[in-house]
Formats: sequence, C-alpha cells, structure tokens
Amino acid sequence: MESGTTEHGGDTLSSHLPESSSHYIPIKLEEYEPPVFSAKKLLKKAKEASQCDRRSIVTSLLRLFPVLEWLPCYSIKEQLLGDIISGLLVGIVAIPQSISYSILASQDPIYGLYTNFFCAIIYFFMATSHHNCVGSFGVLCLMIGESVNRQLKLAGFESGADASSLANATLNGTVACDKSCYAITVATSLTFLVGLYQILLGVFQLGFISVYLSEPLLSGFVTGSSLTILTSQVSLLLGLKIPRHDGVGSLILTWIEIFRYIWQTNICDLVTSLVSLVLIVPIKEINNLYKDKMKAPFPMELLVVIAGTLLSHFFNFKERYKSKICGNIPTGFKQPAVPDLSLLSNVALDALPIAIIGFAMTVSLSEIFGKKHGYPVRANQEMIAIGMGNLIPSFFYCFASCAALSKTLLKESTGCRTQISSLVSSFVLLLVLLWIAPLFYSLQTSILGVVTIVNLRGGLRKFADTPKMWQISKIDTVIWWVTMLSSSLISTELGLLIGVCFSLLCIIFRTQRPRATLLGKVSDSDIYEDQFNYKRIKSVANIKIFRFDTSLYYANKDYFRSSLFEKTGVNPSLVAAMKQKAEAKGQKNEDCFSSKFNCLKVTQKGAKKASTDVPVPSFDMHTLIIDCGAMQFLDSVGLSVLKETHQDYKKIGIQVLLANCNPSLRHLLQAGGWLTGMEDTELLFHSIHAAVQFVEKQPKAQRRSKMAEDYFLSPEAQDRFKDSSLDEHL
Repeated sequence: MESGTTEHGGDTLSSHLPESSSHYIPIKLEEYEPPVFSAKKLLKKAKEASQCDRRSIVTSLLRLFPVLEWLPCYSIKEQLLGDIISGLLVGIVAIPQSISYSILASQDPIYGLYTNFFCAIIYFFMATSHHNCVGSFGVLCLMIGESVNRQLKLAGFESGADASSLANATLNGTVACDKSCYAITVATSLTFLVGLYQILLGVFQLGFISVYLSEPLLSGFVTGSSLTILTSQVSLLLGLKIPRHDGVGSLILTWIEIFRYIWQTNICDLVTSLVSLVLIVPIKEINNLYKDKMKAPFPMELLVVIAGTLLSHFFNFKERYKSKICGNIPTGFKQPAVPDLSLLSNVALDALPIAIIGFAMTVSLSEIFGKKHGYPVRANQEMIAIGMGNLIPSFFYCFASCAALSKTLLKESTGCRTQISSLVSSFVLLLVLLWIAPLFYSLQTSILGVVTIVNLRGGLRKFADTPKMWQISKIDTVIWWVTMLSSSLISTELGLLIGVCFSLLCIIFRTQRPRATLLGKVSDSDIYEDQFNYKRIKSVANIKIFRFDTSLYYANKDYFRSSLFEKTGVNPSLVAAMKQKAEAKGQKNEDCFSSKFNCLKVTQKGAKKASTDVPVPSFDMHTLIIDCGAMQFLDSVGLSVLKETHQDYKKIGIQVLLANCNPSLRHLLQAGGWLTGMEDTELLFHSIHAAVQFVEKQPKAQRRSKMAEDYFLSPEAQDRFKDSSLDEHL
C-alpha cells in the first residue's frame, strides 16, 4: 500500500501545493453525440456485404479456406522437415489410439482409423490453427458410446438375443442391419448433427457460448469423464464380460458388476495388461520428463501393440486362453452413404453437448498455441472447420472428433510448423487402412484398454492440482469438484449441465453478496482505500464513503441496503420513525392551562419526558458518498434503490453524493429522474476526491449535521422551548 502511494504522481506534489489548490473545481465534460440508428445506413452496409464481385469472392474464399492464404508462402526449406517428422510421429501414435478409442465409442476398430484419416484432411483446408491435431478424443468417444448404447437398447440389440434374430433393424428403412452396422449408423447420424450444430455456431458467430465453460469447469469435466473411461476399460483389462451401464450412476453400477464377476477374470488378459502397463507408463513418464532434450518421444505404445499382436498370433491366445481379440479389420474404404436421417430426432439432444465440448476444446487449444507462436486465430472459423470436419466425414462412416490435447502437444513439441503435418499423419493412416490393418487381427483388446487408460494420465493428474487451486480460488475449486463428481457419479451429459448451472450460480452468488466497505483517505494524497484492510487510513470527518464492489440490481438490492446501514451506522428509516414518535409525544403535551405560566410548565415537563423516554440517535456524518466505480450497470430496481436511499437520508439531514459513475450509469440516472431539479455537479462526481472537496467547500451552516433534538419536537414546540427558557431567565 505504501509503495502504491509513493507511485501516485500527484501525492508528492499535493503536500507542497498551497492550500487553495485543493479547493473543489467542478468539471463538466462534453459528450459525443451517440450514433443514431439509420435504416439507410443499415441497408447500405447490407448491400455492400452482399456484393458479388471478384474481390468479394476472393476474400470470402480466403476466409473460408485459410490454406489458400498460407500455403503459397510455405517454405519447403525451413518448414517441411519439421512437418514431416511431427506428422510421422503423430500418425504412429494415432494407430493404437484410433483402434482403442473405437472400442470406447462402441464401434469396430476400422471406424476409428476412418475418423482420424478424414477429419485431419478436412481440417487442413479450413483451419486457422497451425498446430491443432484433430481426431478421436477420449471424452467425446465416451459420450458417443453412451448415446450409441442407448439407441442399441431401444432397437433391442442389448436384450440378450443373438444378432440373427434381430435382423429386422434396418438402415434407412431398406437394408437389414446387424448390431455393428446399426452402431455405426447411429454414430454417423450423431456426427452429422454435431457437425451441423458447430457450423451453425460458427456461421452465426455464437462462439461466446464457450465463455460459460470456464477452465475449472472443463478441467473437472475431463477428470470426471476420465474416471468413467477408466472404469469402462477395467473389464477389458481383466477380460470380463459384463453388461455396459450408461446413464445415471453408471460408474458405481459398473464397479458393482466388476466385483460381482471378478472371479471370472481371464488370467492371460490380466497378465498382458500388467506387463503392458509396466512397459508403457515408465516410458511415457520418461518422454514427458525429458521432452525438451529428446528430439522425438519413444513410441512405446506402438511397439507394445506390435509385440502383443505377434505374441497373441503365434501362441494362439484366443484358442488357448479365451482372450478377446480385435478380429477381422478390413482394408480399403466403404462406399459413402448418407447418414440415417430418421435417427436425427433420437440423437438431437445427445449431439448438443458433444458439439459444445468439441468446439470448446478445439478453440481453446488453437488460441493457446496461436498465442504461443504469434499467429492470429479466428474462433468462429475454427468452429466452422471442426464442424465441416465432422459433417463431411459422417458420410464416410466416421464418428465425432475434435482437437486432442495429447496429440497436439506431441505435434507441437516435435517441430510442427503448419497443417502439412496433418496430411503426413493421414498418409500414415492411409497405409494402415490399405495394407496393414488386417495384421492387427490377433491384437488383444486388453492392450487397447491399457492404451486408453495410459492416455488418461493428464486428466487424472488434475487431482494433484486441487490444493494449489484452493489457495488461488476456493469457488473455482468447488466448481471443479462439483463438475467432476457429477460427471462421474451421475452421467457425462448431466455432469456438464450441472457444472455449467453451478458455475453460473456461483457468479450470481458473487454479485448477490459482494464486498461492501467504507473507504478512508491515505495521508497526504487523493487516494481512498478500504480502511478495514489497510493501516494508516484516515476517515474523513463527518463524511462516510461507501463502496459496493459489484453492479446494483434486483438480486442484491436488499444486501446493498443492509450493508450500507451496517457500515455507516445510520438507518434513516429508524431515525425517521423515532422522529415521528417523538413528535407524536410532543403533540400530546401541547394542551395548555389557563395561565401562561402553567402552559410553559407543562411544555417543559413534556419535553423532559420526551427526551428521557425516546433514545436520542447520534451520528457523526452529514454526507454520504457512494463509490460507483465497481458498478458496471444498474437495472430499474437498482435505480429505485439509489433514489430511495437519497430521499431517506435527505429526510434526516444527510446529503448523498455519487462518485466514479461511468457514462452508462450517468445516462441511466439522468433518464431515471435522479437529477430532476438539481445541479449535475451536486450529485455526480468523476472521483471520490472531487466529491470530498465539494463537501468541504460547502459552508458549515449548509452542511451542518442536525442534532436529534431538532427532530423530536415540532417547530411550534421548539419555539415554546425558547420562549419558556427566556421567561424563566426573566
């Protein structure tokens, strides 16, 4: 506080200036004329925006396809090598993740490879981010899997009957469809809607919705979803065949099923899982620890997948130990198909949270790396890019995708310069799709479960950050825990909704009961600070300066009044009530006897009785200054509260002044009748110090605080007091 005082340029000079310089000088600012709405100007702008000339077409194409802007400036000599290396490494890592996340989304492994291949190509053409790596993301795959399983149950595939007896489920109403076919049909319809939602959000520039997903909320949601993913993969690690639970309480129900059937654990799958964890986790930690010194991380996941596939194939784990394997993975591409439009109404609500989480992750990562590397990122264009990266691939048997944090970090740390690296990664996946995919036939699903769990380390590590978060902000920590617990213990979609609602309630609570305090003057300066927080803060004689640290509106109007009365120690309503009570008692004693002497005697006795029966309120203030610097807005209720406060204090002889009002507050006060019949400078000031100077300039007789006795007798009774005292003296 002392350092802040010395840094103020006017503090050191004010103590040396003559006393006359501290006198109040009214300041009147001339405002600019506000822009007037004109339909002609609006039509003119709309006409200019809708012009279809060559220049506007080129500009629109450059905005829609940013690749046309940066690709002609691409430096092969400086950028190509880094893009190739990072693209190869990301492609290698994406192979096992694509297969493992497919199972998490309740899909066959081939569809995960399709997703990571197509979405990266679409994103290459339309993204403004140079470093984002889009593809399958664990949280989205979990939400997709839950939605797909709900639709499978509605279609009867989870009722326990075999697939042949359920062949009456149809695709687009024409082709018979088994469980696997119906699952990808639901996923493509869901992905189509997700992409459509994201494109609409980008076109109508509704990216501000992401501001309601705060960092603690997203972090808690990812951690809670990670716990759900971890729980769903435990059955793969143990080789258990248990029913998959979705919806409310799925995490608890899944653990109950695991312990119920744990005696059926497949020893081969358990040993494979433990060995894979022992091999992958330490190498992952070493890669993370020495990432600045290593040119490229060691691809332990891919090596474990290859080694596990070879061992499972040559030792025939499926026949000998009944281990579950991936099975046949076809090569090539399927013929494009239109998503089943009849399912859109069933998955419309499920697609909304997936779309919001997808674009929130994509936009946040693009802004982080764009700021780090110094290039602009357009959030609305990013939403259109990821939306098209979901909409178009939905015709090619893909499920929803977004920017993935782990792969983006890998991409950026291995020398990526542009989205050319995404094309290299897609080329690696293309090789797998065309020739290598069938070689993973004998790959155990327990290894895929290990790969999925290992990639959850980032979300699970957030538990270690909560103590530090608690020290910084307790409310943010509570938001994190509420979102994490609700998204894991209740359900993923409801957890996100509960987290958003709770976060908004916390904002309302902060504004409903903000900090309210009295300000004092820092010695020999024009700075006013909280006199309860700082030492050597002096109160201004007979002036109370009240600060309310938020906007005044209907939700906190009562708290504003109560805190104002508590801090100032003066409740004008009580003082006025006591005045009326005293005047009423004075009226009873105005009956006089026949002689003037007896009349004076009775009046004196009545006055003494009134003074002893009614307590005399005492307050050492004649002016109340309300600091409006923290008030961003007022609603009609807040304006009424200010006007009532002004009138109530005026009745008991205390003037109310407002300081630090922003222009919008000034306009509202003027429109609301605050300045009616009064001078502008009398009530509104540009600083607290100006208001204090104005009060100190007033004559003492004008700003003198009225004593309580003046209110307890009517003017006639006061005159009698004066007359009686004069007669007694004579």
